[in-house]
Amino acid sequence: MTKVIKIFLFASLIAVFSVSAFSQTKPRKPKPKTVAKKNVKKTEPTAPEPVKKNERPADETASDDTAQQTEPKKNNRDGKNTERPSAKKAAFEPTYFYTFSQPSFTVSEIKIEHDDKGKGKISFMKGGYDEPVSDPLQLTAVTLEKINAALNALDFLNATESYQYDKDYSHLGNITFKLKRDSRERETKYNYTTNRDAKALMDEYRRISNQYIWMFDINLSRENQPLEAPGLVDVFDSYLRRNEISDPVQMIPFLKELSNDERMPLIARNHLAKLVERIEKAGKK
Repeated sequence: MTKVIKIFLFASLIAVFSVSAFSQTKPRKPKPKTVAKKNVKKTEPTAPEPVKKNERPADETASDDTAQQTEPKKNNRDGKNTERPSAKKAAFEPTYFYTFSQPSFTVSEIKIEHDDKGKGKISFMKGGYDEPVSDPLQLTAVTLEKINAALNALDFLNATESYQYDKDYSHLGNITFKLKRDSRERETKYNYTTNRDAKALMDEYRRISNQYIWMFDINLSRENQPLEAPGLVDVFDSYLRRNEISDPVQMIPFLKELSNDERMPLIARNHLAKLVERIEKAGKK
């Protein structure tokens, strides 16, 4: 009997131990579930946040890019509109054409072209230069009056006369003159003439050439070879005495500038100041 009781008690202890062990293992099962739920909750709010942050700067940068693209287009268009009129204003259509040619001269070729208002350019080829020199030219009303007076006296566009003298004096240089007015034009060539008006036309363009070529030479001298300035001023003085400058009064501002330029030798500056006084006195007469 006692054995039966011991067996019963032993069996009951085993049963109690198994129940307690089973009860201890059950609460461990929900722990991974709660952890999984917590992880889900943490990942859910983080997903939409980068989307919102990325959308806002994308809109801002897009608006900035469109603003930068539209602004330079407007500026470029405005720039084009401003350049075109200036180019049109700078352009001119020459109607007077003069050419002098003598290969053996120091200045072997001279070309002058200008419009009815005297605006144009002069190009000339000098010894020692590989290419012709070209400078802008502006004739005064005094010079234009002398040119047009000679052309009107010749009735140039309607005339058919050849102004060339019987003998050839090409060693003095050949000139070509052409005039355009409306749809008409005429060109003539000669190197020496006894026609007074044709000679006046030739002489006036020679004076224009002397004036502008001398200005080029004296500018070159004061920048690079100031010791040559006194000799060049003597040449200009000789031009004045022989009436070989087209409009001396036009030269006064330039001559005053030279007389105050300390790069020029003192003897040249003093001579220039005296020439200015002489021109001013002659202009008052």
